[in-house]
Amino acid sequence: MTRLRLFILLTVGVLGLALGIGAAVWYRSAPDATALLALSLPDTQGVAQPLAQWRGKVLVVNFWATWCGPCREEMPEFVRAQHDLGPQGVQFVGIAVDKPALVAQFSKELDLNYPALIAGYDTVDLTKPLGNHLVALPFTLILDRDGHIVLAQVGPLKPGQLRSTLGNLI
Repeated sequence: MTRLRLFILLTVGVLGLALGIGAAVWYRSAPDATALLALSLPDTQGVAQPLAQWRGKVLVVNFWATWCGPCREEMPEFVRAQHDLGPQGVQFVGIAVDKPALVAQFSKELDLNYPALIAGYDTVDLTKPLGNHLVALPFTLILDRDGHIVLAQVGPLKPGQLRSTLGNLI
């Protein structure tokens, strides 16, 4: 009788655990990019650029700064990827947490071939619910053509990871 009760208790426990895990997976939702796509930020010339203008494209949004070493290291690969994959519907957008003059100067040095928008530190707070719990730079989001977040990366993106993720979306 004791073995039967133990078996029943273990079975009920395992079923309860399975149901709990199943519910957590079922109701877990990906971060919502609505607030991000609602942003309109100035470019280096001061012209407001709404992120929504790139809806329908695979969108790579990179938060960076000129003073951020890892940011500067990953950006040449972004320039290459924009050149290679832009014609296939990929659009990179850099959101710089920096002064417009410094961003403009660095953009020229790098021959940046995608928009560099200017944001304040308060804009980086927007990235917390999107996966940037440390509010660190660089922080990159990749959105599919429907505006769903496919990847949220704190720290630099490896070229292979970038190309693989984008290759699956184009």
